[in-house]
Formats: sequence, structure tokens, C-alpha cells
Amino acid sequence: MAHDGHHHDHDHEGSELSPIALRVKALESLLVEKGYVDPRALDVLIETYETKIGPRNGARVVARAWADLDFAEWLKRDATAAIASLGYQGRQGEHMVALFNTPETHNMVVCTLCSCYPWPVLGLPPVWYKSMPYRSRAVIEPREVLKEFGVELPEGKDVRVWDSTAEIRYLVIPERPAGTEGFGEEQLAELVTRDSMIGTGLAKSPA
Repeated sequence: MAHDGHHHDHDHEGSELSPIALRVKALESLLVEKGYVDPRALDVLIETYETKIGPRNGARVVARAWADLDFAEWLKRDATAAIASLGYQGRQGEHMVALFNTPETHNMVVCTLCSCYPWPVLGLPPVWYKSMPYRSRAVIEPREVLKEFGVELPEGKDVRVWDSTAEIRYLVIPERPAGTEGFGEEQLAELVTRDSMIGTGLAKSPA
């Protein structure tokens, strides 16, 4: 297991909220208190952006990389530009690096000091990604963490843990599932999960 650490120079959202986060929390509390927002509806909306709407962008990037070798090579050379060519760019995605899983290597992403996350391609970060247990244990015992996500890797497979920073965001390109020969990009994108693009999951089997 290799850990690629980087210097962090940004707000530590896990231990203290940034000024913007504090304002959002205060506004949310006020809206709920005044009866303008149903907290349950808010939870559903947030979950939708965490698991469905946001990650669909990343799934399209992965599907294009699986289907188009030239795009995959571009993604390896300059992920920021390649991703932007599909229309996915903006804050929290200015400097992207694509990590390609292979039969020999499995990549996994964490942000040890806070919760840096590639919003343009993955949407909102899940609660567990921001949690202290994940942020600390992913580096120390990544295989155990993966098992808790239901992912058991062969003993000989190397696990590389990449630490996101204020400067760099990572997108994992999972291995293309067997049995997908002849699939179009839309079909391929349906097999890509949010967790597989963080490295805590695998792409779905077409079966």
C-alpha cells in the first residue's frame, strides 16, 4: 500500500466549519424553523445530489475513457482538460488527476485533513467521506476499510491511497467490467457507481 500525501492549505471542515459552511448551516436552520423547508425533503434532495445527479457526470467521463482509447490517453495526460471537454468543470474541479485501476493496482481516494472532493464530476461528498474514521483509517488500513464497503481484493493487488488537497482532486477510473464488449457509452455509464470513482467500490457487472 502506498500513500501519496500532499500539503493541505484550506479549511478543516471535519473539525471546524468554514465561514461559508457556517452561513449555510444558519440559513438551513432558519428555513426549517420558519417552516419553509421540510428537513426530510432536504435530506432526500441532498442524497439525490450525492448519489445520482452529481456522479452521473463522472460516470460519463469513465464510460468515455472505457470506450475511447484516445480520450483515455488524454485523461491520463491532462485530466482537467479532458473532463472539461465534456462540459464538466468549475470550482472544486480546477486541477483534476485521473487514477486508472488495473489488474495489478487499485486506487482509493481520501482527504485526510478535511473533505476535498471533485464536485463537477461527483457532486456532493457523501457523509462518510467527510467522517474522521474514514479519513484516518483509509490511510492506515485501506484493505479493512474496503472490506467494510464490500470490496475484497486479491492479496497480490497493490492498494494506493491518494490524499486530495486544495490543489488537486482525484477521479478513479475503475476497471471496465467483463462482458461489456459492444456496449455503448450510455450502457457503460450505468455500470459506474459513485463509490467506484472514489475507489471504495467497483463498477457493476452487466449481469
